[in-house]
Amino acid sequence: MKALAYEKAHPLDAFAIELVDIAEPRLRDGDVLVEVAAIGINPGEAAIRQTRSAAPGGRVVLGWEFAGVVVAIGDVATGFAIGDRVMGTGDITRDGAWAERVAVDHRVVAKIPDELSFTDAASLPIGVLTAWEALFRDQDSLPAGVERVLVIGAAGGVGSMATQLLKATTSAFVIGTASRPESARWVTEMGADLVVHHHRDLPGQLRGTVDLVFSTSGTGSRLESITEVLRPFGHVAFIDAPGPVDLGALAGRSLSLHTETVFSKITAGGDVSSQGRILARTAQDVTAGRLRPIVTTTLDGLTAETMRTAHTLAESGLTIGKTVISLDPHRNR
Repeated sequence: MKALAYEKAHPLDAFAIELVDIAEPRLRDGDVLVEVAAIGINPGEAAIRQTRSAAPGGRVVLGWEFAGVVVAIGDVATGFAIGDRVMGTGDITRDGAWAERVAVDHRVVAKIPDELSFTDAASLPIGVLTAWEALFRDQDSLPAGVERVLVIGAAGGVGSMATQLLKATTSAFVIGTASRPESARWVTEMGADLVVHHHRDLPGQLRGTVDLVFSTSGTGSRLESITEVLRPFGHVAFIDAPGPVDLGALAGRSLSLHTETVFSKITAGGDVSSQGRILARTAQDVTAGRLRPIVTTTLDGLTAETMRTAHTLAESGLTIGKTVISLDPHRNR
């Protein structure tokens, strides 16, 4: 089958992802095999391309956000039938979905209704799961006493879904950050009650404290401001790699610090099936109008050219919502 792959880690200006022939995925007992119809693009995948090389003689196939059709089922996988339309993520230690087909643990996949296009569905899984686990941890609600939430980077894929989840499932007052008029408009469309500029003085703009800060980028450089806007015994959740940080500032306010990696349950242990349940709930919420897909840019075709364009957008730091690549444009829209 065809897949987009590379051998050595590389920067954007030496882009080396190519369309190649690779072997069909090997189906594990708990897997489903999905014919990929659309793939969502994430900044984290561009970061992996820059830092992760294949083993000697091997190749790397990235991509852990997709929608498509089930074409085969492992011996112990349950809840799916051949022909089901699905969306899902995957396992960062295995080949991803930048390919014609992907084998994935059935517990991180959910069915999608006919009225939800593959393109729209592919914009949802990573943002929803990352935001859900960062905000709600392994529960179905915010920590006790959380009524005001600041989402830093609210116009991106994860920030967009975090804002929507908070407004759809809680009574929290949501403040989102943005740096441009168009991103501020988007954050408002996602449901934020207030939008502030994340390159300006956060404490001065808020004029008060919040109970939880969800930081999707730039956490290390903003930690002082984040600490200042949090109430004592507040919460910080972040998803980026902030580098060395001085935790002394957090201790001064008795703050709780939470990290989030969307693949932790499948790689390190945990209730993996919870992710499938969250995705299934997401599909229902989108159908009911409580949540909306976040596609803002659609590219056509599983080609090196479309992927380079997608990575250029991802690395620009200016992406609003989600970029999705449609493998079959006539089928997806």
